[in-house]
Amino acid sequence: MTDSLKYVVDASVGIKKFIIEPLTPKVDQLFAHLNDPNARLYIPDLFYIECTNIVWKYIRAGQYDSAEAQANLADLKLLRFTSTPTVDLILAAIDISVTHKISAYDACYVALSQQNNVPLLTQDKRLFNTLRDTDFNVQLFTDVTIPPIP
Repeated sequence: MTDSLKYVVDASVGIKKFIIEPLTPKVDQLFAHLNDPNARLYIPDLFYIECTNIVWKYIRAGQYDSAEAQANLADLKLLRFTSTPTVDLILAAIDISVTHKISAYDACYVALSQQNNVPLLTQDKRLFNTLRDTDFNVQLFTDVTIPPIP
């Protein structure tokens, strides 16, 4: 028997569920694992407001309908993520942020990854490149193969 899928997912990946682009089918494949009770997709609770902010930017640019945004964000709330309050991550996040010169927001995802000993999936190439030669397990989503559902 294989291990269940376990990752930290950042907003740059998660938002692709609703902002349709070429990686959306791969995100759908990843999120389909949420139906496996042993699978875990970890997020810091700031994930939700980051996704909301991305949607807001698309609405402001006239590329997203406000009613569709409401419906999609309601769907986002229903996904079975394992959410961690950012207050539980801030001490590790500030150390990571200062040491590696990344935002505290990004450092929360990295701290959560480290705390759960699972890879962080991101599409943030700057974050990936900054941390690629460290002990942190940060993987570019485009480079990861999502296994089939067991």
